Amino acid sequence: MKFMLLIHGNEQAMMAATPVNQAGMNPEYAAYNEALVKAGALLEGERLRPTSSAASVRIRDGKTEVFDGPYAETKEQLGGYYVIEAADMDAAMEWATRCPAAQWGTIEVRPIWPTRD
Repeated sequence: MKFMLLIHGNEQAMMAATPVNQAGMNPEYAAYNEALVKAGALLEGERLRPTSSAASVRIRDGKTEVFDGPYAETKEQLGGYYVIEAADMDAAMEWATRCPAAQWGTIEVRPIWPTRD
């Protein structure tokens, strides 16, 4: 079963952190990524650029509205994600607890609807 791990955290703190290597990854993330790969669980994952580079679009009453950045003001911002393969929600939650960002932010775990042919 596929799950998405959505990494939410304080964007200002994330942007202020000093990258550890040229890829901008600290040892905890490097180890976490390696564990996901070794377990055959990692399907994909990426860091997201800051919310200042984002835009939000919505249509209300047939009128398109475009907003700079995210539409909702929040204490935590979406900073990245992983798409993983796990046997069930409990296994996906276990991977979420191992994500380094869980120490300072929130990892939202969402099952992905299967693709229909």
